[in-house]
Amino acid sequence: MASQAKLGRSCSRVSCRSVATMTLTYIYAESTAVLGPLATFSEPHSYDLCVAHGQRLTVPQGWNVIRQELNDDLSGPTDDDLMVIADAVREAASANAPDELKASNPNTQSNIGRRGHLRAVPTNY
Repeated sequence: MASQAKLGRSCSRVSCRSVATMTLTYIYAESTAVLGPLATFSEPHSYDLCVAHGQRLTVPQGWNVIRQELNDDLSGPTDDDLMVIADAVREAASANAPDELKASNPNTQSNIGRRGHLRAVPTNY
């Protein structure tokens, strides 16, 4: 039982000790429940569910359930995804940089501004 806790978060259902594989979030204003892949971080107003409880989910009458497809590929974002994010951050940083930094050579790192660097660090799964 203790080894399961090391593998990931537990199911939020009382007395269930299974590993959570999906996250349930309620959108009360729209009477909607969203069941999707396990969130990166545990949020206070969302519930982590195991496969069994996710499949048996029921909602009040009149509510909608959006079931997002669970992706077994845990590889994370692609290199292209990370480059798009890095480019967006660089663009936002250069737009907010002081004029003297914008006037510098665009091929140098100084046009990014203070703390404008971003690099991908691989994680071990």
